[in-house]
Amino acid sequence: MRAEERLPVIPKSKPKTPSRANKKLLAFLFLFFITLLCVLFFQSSFSKISSIEIQGQELLTAETIGQAAAVKPGDHFFSVSSSTIENQVQTLPMIESAEVTKHFPGVIRVKVKEFPKVAYQFGENNQPEAILADGSVMAVTEQMNFILDKPILSGWSGSENLKAELCKTLGSIPSVQFSDVSEIKPDPSESYPDRIKLYTRSQFEVITTIGYLPDKLKYLDSYIANLKEKKINTGVLTLLEADTHAPFAVEQPQTTDADSGSQETAVQDDNTYQQPKGASAGSSDQHSSEETTRETTKPPAADENAASTDAHQGD
Repeated sequence: MRAEERLPVIPKSKPKTPSRANKKLLAFLFLFFITLLCVLFFQSSFSKISSIEIQGQELLTAETIGQAAAVKPGDHFFSVSSSTIENQVQTLPMIESAEVTKHFPGVIRVKVKEFPKVAYQFGENNQPEAILADGSVMAVTEQMNFILDKPILSGWSGSENLKAELCKTLGSIPSVQFSDVSEIKPDPSESYPDRIKLYTRSQFEVITTIGYLPDKLKYLDSYIANLKEKKINTGVLTLLEADTHAPFAVEQPQTTDADSGSQETAVQDDNTYQQPKGASAGSSDQHSSEETTRETTKPPAADENAASTDAHQGD
């Protein structure tokens, strides 16, 4: 019998699997260390806002936007979401849109887009004020670069609704299209309640409406250029259903009451000046008639004297 056949067969041992108790212990330890790390992280400076960067503002200050965002350095970085900050910043009347991004660790970047400036106006004490596309009015401060590159709105008191509509319309038009416009005034009529009057730097007066403005301003520069080629440098442009040009009306001098009164006084003075002439002529005629009467009455007196002499001689 061979030696290999006499050796007993050793059974293979099965690999030991960890018990359920060991699994629970490992899971507990893992959760414990994760919790400990989270606590340590939230207590450290890495979990707090270190800086808030605000970009894109021109009229509003960074402090105003930061107050609207309702976050400040030292707050928890994960306590507020980006969308929440965006909605809070967009509540400002001059902000058209806001974009908030977070950069770990601790940096929040807020990029805002203000409504564009569409016009200027002069308030109390001739203080310049910027008007935005949403109708908001912002006083021009020394920190702003005040360049009169937008039209001036004048005469709009009492027409706030039309003014807001005009500002919204101007905000939708590229600024290069109304670069020649220096002033805009309301000029409503029964047919066109939103009619306006524009004054250009090229010495033209333009009559149109707020509704027609986006379409008419596209061709205003070319229209004026064609007129100048024809040696027409001024006039009134009516841009309504039809586009027409007319020269400025020449105002006739009007006679005032003072002028008419002076003319009447002059006429009266002439009459009073002529009146003594007639009176002197009448008086001279009267004197001549009296002298004639005297001469006529003289001979009878002489005859009476002669008769009385003859009577004395007869006696």
